[in-house]
Amino acid sequence: MIDALLNSLDLKEEERTGWKLRKIRDSESVADHSWSVSLLTLVYGHVEDINLDKAIRMSIIHDLAETEIGDIPSRADEDQQDISDKEKESMELSAIIDISKDLDRHEIRQLWKEYNMENTPEAKFVKDMDKVEMCLQALKYYNDGRYSSERDKDRDDRFEALDEFFVTSEPEIQTDLGKELFEEIRSRYQSLKNKKDQD
Repeated sequence: MIDALLNSLDLKEEERTGWKLRKIRDSESVADHSWSVSLLTLVYGHVEDINLDKAIRMSIIHDLAETEIGDIPSRADEDQQDISDKEKESMELSAIIDISKDLDRHEIRQLWKEYNMENTPEAKFVKDMDKVEMCLQALKYYNDGRYSSERDKDRDDRFEALDEFFVTSEPEIQTDLGKELFEEIRSRYQSLKNKKDQD
């Protein structure tokens, strides 16, 4: 179990690939992201009719499989992905089975499966917080000047700046609260972009 816990610490050094692709300076790790999703779940979980304890547990482990397979980003155009969403899910399932055995915690596998099936209020809520967190992080990076179009020469020409993160998130958000938070964050991001365009 100690070896498995040592391996899980790799998430603290596994950079989020989406930010690397956009050449963000000093981008977050997968563990940073999971902490932020857990915080959003704690802060907003009381608004929804969910089991908050279960949702927080789910948010903590939702990306644990990336300990073994790394962070494989979803793109607006699936043809631009290294592997399909189906292949990624299969790899993650295999990894989470191994990890949950090593940690002697069947609950981890059950929570991860529930999260990915999105068939419970808790899973839908945590999925939404996952997407909201990514957009919040995009807003922060853009606001802090950590994104530069000069560095980002490989960007898909269909998207300006960090727009792709909002485009991929919007259709996946299911709850009213998730949609409300998404719209507020996107509105702030658009205002920042407009202000920079005018400067």
